[in-house]
Amino acid sequence: MNKIKILTIAGISAAIGLAAACSPAANANTATVANTNPTKAADETPASVKAVFPDAQSFTVQHKDLTKAQIAEIENNSGGKIADADHHSYLAFSTAGGARKQIGAATVVKVNGKDVVVVYENKGGSPFIKEVRSEGVPAAFLAQFKGKGHDDVVTFDEKIKPNGVDASMAEAMIAAIGADALAMQTLYGAAHSH
Repeated sequence: MNKIKILTIAGISAAIGLAAACSPAANANTATVANTNPTKAADETPASVKAVFPDAQSFTVQHKDLTKAQIAEIENNSGGKIADADHHSYLAFSTAGGARKQIGAATVVKVNGKDVVVVYENKGGSPFIKEVRSEGVPAAFLAQFKGKGHDDVVTFDEKIKPNGVDASMAEAMIAAIGADALAMQTLYGAAHSH
């Protein structure tokens, strides 16, 4: 009987500790610590993203979860696959002029083992692709993604040509970038109807 009481008390104590660690107040403290130490936050940012924003003094990593229904819709509309429900985006900030200001956002998608950096800008409350970078991929191919948003994803295959990229790699990149653009719209875009 005493073993049961001890195990019950230990279980309740562990549950209370876990709930405290996951509470908004605990998470707010963690975020505050991360925000007061830009070096630590910057360490989580891939070098390929830092290279896109040379004027940034700090970066913040955003983690947002996609639901199973959102993933299914994105994959159905893009032909790409979402590898993880935890979507990461990297927000770049500058402190020029004494005020902290967001100067851009980027994501990194993996395509056949290759990192592809997708840089976004905000137009009318929705994310649009500003540029795409990937080492060893012809600029003529990557430049075709500029200005594309969630409405363009369904027709990427008609609008994006291989331009010096192997057809299977081009198809994989189009699907992956399309899926990412839809994920960004789902997570950060303004409500729209069409």
